[in-house]
Amino acid sequence: MTPACEIVELATSGREAILCKDRAMHRVVVLVRAGVLPIELGIVHRLFGQARSGEGKSLYDVVTCALVPGEVQTDADFTIAVAHGPQALADADTVIVLSAADDYGPQTGGPLQGPPADAFALIRPGTRIASICTGVFVLAAAGILDGRRATTHWRSAWQLRELYPAIDVEENVLYTDSGDVLTSAGVAAGLDLCLHMIRRDHGAAVANEVARGTVVAPHREGGQAQFISRPVPEPGVSSTANARAWALRHLDRPLSLRELAACDSMSVRTFTRRFREEIGVSPVQWLTQLRVERARQLLEESDLPVDRIATHAGFGTAASLRQHFQTAVGVSPSMYRATFRGA
Repeated sequence: MTPACEIVELATSGREAILCKDRAMHRVVVLVRAGVLPIELGIVHRLFGQARSGEGKSLYDVVTCALVPGEVQTDADFTIAVAHGPQALADADTVIVLSAADDYGPQTGGPLQGPPADAFALIRPGTRIASICTGVFVLAAAGILDGRRATTHWRSAWQLRELYPAIDVEENVLYTDSGDVLTSAGVAAGLDLCLHMIRRDHGAAVANEVARGTVVAPHREGGQAQFISRPVPEPGVSSTANARAWALRHLDRPLSLRELAACDSMSVRTFTRRFREEIGVSPVQWLTQLRVERARQLLEESDLPVDRIATHAGFGTAASLRQHFQTAVGVSPSMYRATFRGA
């Protein structure tokens, strides 16, 4: 843990989170293994590498390591040169374990690759540890996930549950956050996980700027479904796009399902079903996510009192804002503002 960061307990769950107050450099060490997916390695370096303070200073130092330094075969027709060995893990504030082509075990006939125990023993207590896709099997083999929630690519969830019954496997979410241990689903969910960690460390403004630079959605809640039935509307089938655009323009007012459905000329029942097929969550869940994100931005960027922020974000009352914000973010609005205001 960097001296600039402190551990705070999340009141709603009893777990811990890292809040970095003075934006000191934070070292992210990425562990790669034979068969690594280059796109996953690129995601970590691209997103954390773009994070900047208000003064333009880099917020993360990203280092790649392997169990044996040198050439590492990817799952493509080229190798990558890795200069650092497992000793780099000892200096990490965050360790991210990527997936590899043979992580699927009996499903593909390949072995479940895991680092030797002495490599993971180098990681300091309090270090944040995360996995992308089937990198979760490495964390599972090390016993890090016992008694915790975890996810992975939906194709491999059954195997994770079967091999490691002590893990609470959630196969239908984008990522899980247990404070000091995080896991994500497939490649695209790795983007969401990295942005989530940046947001948790340095606030919504920094994470949104990274998302803009990468041209990706700035925020998808971890509980959103991995698999969306209809991500692109079929020809001749109505979409809920008009309702979503209208809701964004009127987020500060109460919005009913009937109003939203009317925007796309649907019954409430049809609209609710179509919305979940297209977005992966219910309209109410989606609205709550947007409102929490609006509240984050206002807490960071304005001096408005909490009750005014509650109104602008569409929660109506300060009590409602506090309840939803605590559930979604894990800290109160006042603690969030004290941490990130003026960053």
